[in-house]
Amino acid sequence: MTYIITEPCVGVKDAACVDVCPVDCIYTRDEDNMFYISPDECIDCAACEPVCPVTAIFAEDATPPQWASYIPINYDYFTDHDTSELKRN
Repeated sequence: MTYIITEPCVGVKDAACVDVCPVDCIYTRDEDNMFYISPDECIDCAACEPVCPVTAIFAEDATPPQWASYIPINYDYFTDHDTSELKRN
């Protein structure tokens, strides 16, 4: 399981989650409108969840139904992009 960043992050990109992540698994690109959590790197520590100022981060199995579409969006992001081309904030 991983954590998922959902719609409230779109357009905000507050990096509080990036700052507290102990394994640096939260990525973005300048042209992206939100952050994404790498499902292969996330250790399910939940450190990112309480610091999100817009309550956009959820455990995958606790993602609210209205934002369930962000689960495949998060996974697909890492299928489409190699982490070496991404940055953490």
